[in-house]
Amino acid sequence: MPIEVIQGDITRLPVDAIVNAANEALSGGGGVDGAIHRAAGPELHEACRAIPFVRPHVRCPTGEARITAGFALPARHVIHTVGPVWHGGDQDEPALLTSCHRESLRLATEHGVRTIAFPAISCGVFGYPPELAAPVAIASIREWLDAHALPADVLLCCFSAGMASVFRHALGTT
Repeated sequence: MPIEVIQGDITRLPVDAIVNAANEALSGGGGVDGAIHRAAGPELHEACRAIPFVRPHVRCPTGEARITAGFALPARHVIHTVGPVWHGGDQDEPALLTSCHRESLRLATEHGVRTIAFPAISCGVFGYPPELAAPVAIASIREWLDAHALPADVLLCCFSAGMASVFRHALGTT
């Protein structure tokens, strides 16, 4: 059950599911979230709007995940998860980031996903230091894969060479 770090554009990957680093309203935004919404087409926005609010302005609380179709993406599914905003590490950020990965993998397993790609959740505008996020992400994924048959392949897709280097180092493949 391999984990591989790649540098590239997550919206172009021919995998069963890609994970979207979303906001709680699932309304699209900047970074990977905006790129996924643009590449998937307007149907993704409509699918996200159809997900009920669990409280005002929140369709997906931090640490949870929701799934939609991939629409115009090569991926069949988009799994939306909301990572924690970094506040220095003393507001349960590692536990919430772990939950993002576990909940995404749970949904992937429930939907028969064999191949999945994750971005560097929370490492953009949410400010989570990549050197701290990468080991949390990899440990969470490894723990899941040790206990479950699916997904069979996990890609950690980093947009920049610098981010990919951080994740490869954490994975031990540098």
